[in-house]
Amino acid sequence: MRRLLFTMIVVSYFSPILRAQDMLGKISCHAESASNPENQSYKKKLWDGYEVSLAPSRNSQGPEYACTAAIFNATGRVMFRTTGFNVIFDEHHTGQDFDGDGKPEVVFITDTGGGNHCCWAYNVVSLAPKPHKLFDIDALGAVRFEKYPQGQMVIWKRTPGPYGLTSMASTPFAEKVFRVRQSRLVDATPEFCSRIFSDENEDYRIWGNDLTPDKIERLQTSAKTEDETEEVVSALLSRALQHVFCRQFDAAMRDLNLWPEAARTKMKADFAESIQHHYPEFADRLLHAM
Repeated sequence: MRRLLFTMIVVSYFSPILRAQDMLGKISCHAESASNPENQSYKKKLWDGYEVSLAPSRNSQGPEYACTAAIFNATGRVMFRTTGFNVIFDEHHTGQDFDGDGKPEVVFITDTGGGNHCCWAYNVVSLAPKPHKLFDIDALGAVRFEKYPQGQMVIWKRTPGPYGLTSMASTPFAEKVFRVRQSRLVDATPEFCSRIFSDENEDYRIWGNDLTPDKIERLQTSAKTEDETEEVVSALLSRALQHVFCRQFDAAMRDLNLWPEAARTKMKADFAESIQHHYPEFADRLLHAM
């Protein structure tokens, strides 16, 4: 009962970050419960003679290594291992084919942030032709897997924008969309932008409600970009970030130019810093426009 209560607490806390059904795996280890006898070792048979095992770590180097999960072959040899503050065997997505080779994958969810609620990641492992990790999917925001009838796996990943321009609760986020090609994640966001910028997308509807001309005018004349204007700020930065992910750079610039003029230079510098690694061309454009 205590283990179930703890799992429910974890689910409620991380609901913006991970799908709740992924957090409810029967095979899971949570560091806070490491001394709890109910947080026992678990094993589950997979396929082709492989087995998954998950348990509190022996001789742990610290709480950030409190839990471990491993895949064993038929002879008992460890073929893959992940260790973290919390580790979950994702039964919901294990067994699905991520890389299109016709073979199922194994999925874990590992907390590598020492319980600081920052650093969960999906670990996707292939067993063919021999066990190897395909890729990790960082879960700073919600991660959603979408299986197409043709067997293709599409991964939606909410990705944060610049920090410090809003409260943590209103940090701007936008969607990145990935396909799996040649056993790696490939950014396919532009393929899905007509869908993202449509009423089908809840974020798009929110932007329409929060970014009306009256609210933009109130933002531009406000002495602060917080408090009563924070929802507008978050929506504006989120929409601009989504335009960047869609490589709609002119539209992103139009959004950012709606920012209060007195604070626009600093905002653009912060925004440029947040996207510099993946979108250097637009970051340079922002910096030269100041």
